[in-house]
Parts: sequence; structure tokens; C-alpha cells
Amino acid sequence: MPVETQEADARTPYQLPFPKDAQEEIVIPKAIPEDERIWVPQAENVAFRPLCLNRSQGYWMNLLRVRKSGVLSRHRHPQAVHGYVIKGRWHYLEHDWMAEEGGYVFEAPGETHTLVVPEDVDEMITMFQVNGVMLYVDPWGKTQGFEDVFTKIDMCRAHYEKVGLGADFVDQFIR
Repeated sequence: MPVETQEADARTPYQLPFPKDAQEEIVIPKAIPEDERIWVPQAENVAFRPLCLNRSQGYWMNLLRVRKSGVLSRHRHPQAVHGYVIKGRWHYLEHDWMAEEGGYVFEAPGETHTLVVPEDVDEMITMFQVNGVMLYVDPWGKTQGFEDVFTKIDMCRAHYEKVGLGADFVDQFIR
């Protein structure tokens, strides 16, 4: 059946209904929050701020904030990771490059590395998209622990309940 077209210009919004089961967008006007309770503690002086926790595709996007120097973690990624440095800088012991403010990093599947924040950095904030699982390992690759989108959701629920935002505060980031 042919579709009738009506006159419209480039500024005419889409006129048909969206798919019934389509999820709403996530819009975060201020990604770096003023409310400290939104940051979820991960370790001493290390916290993350969820942006998107996609349980159906198994990835998460967050801001990682580190307020200390030194070794943060050694980990392995079976799937790709993307990072954009918003503030500060960091590097991996296994590589000779430095991820600096305004810089982008692509971490290939199979990469294992040890994240280090230099001594002269007071605060580092990087937006990461982590696909699949992040395996924490020792220097010889033996798994010490892991994170995935589900453990991230659980951490958020527990934290947001504890700080008075309510466990369901995290639901706005889940897709």
C-alpha cells in the first residue's frame, strides 16, 4: 500500500507513534552530579556514577571518579571498552601511553591491564562503556573477582537505599 506524503520541512517532528515497546531515552542534563549521594562507592576514594546500565545487552556506561593516586586495579576485558577522559589523567602499567583530559581510549577485547593514577593527580574522572564482564586478576591472570551490569545494579541499589535516595533510584539508568 503506498504511503501518502504530506508537505513538511526539516523542522517537522516525526509524526507517527513510536514502537509500543520502545524504551524511553536516558537524558542526564548534568552528568557530573552536585549531589554527592549519586556517586556509588567502589573502594576507598573510588566511586562511579551510573549513566546507563543495559542488562539486555550486558554493558554499562558510567563515570569513574578516583580521588587518590596509585594503582586502582588490574583487570581483563573479554569485550571492548571505550573511555573518554573528562578530568585528570591515568595510564596502564602495561602500556607507554597516558590517557589525558579530553582523550579517548579504545581497549580491545582480551586486553589485561593495571590502571594507575599518577601522584600529581588529585581527581580523575573518565566516562567508560564496559561491555560484558570485567575480570579482576592477579599478575598471572588468575581471576580474583568480577563485575558485570548486574553487580553494578546491585551496588547501586544498596548504596542508594543506604543514602536515602531509595533502591529504585537506579531504575532510571536501567535499560
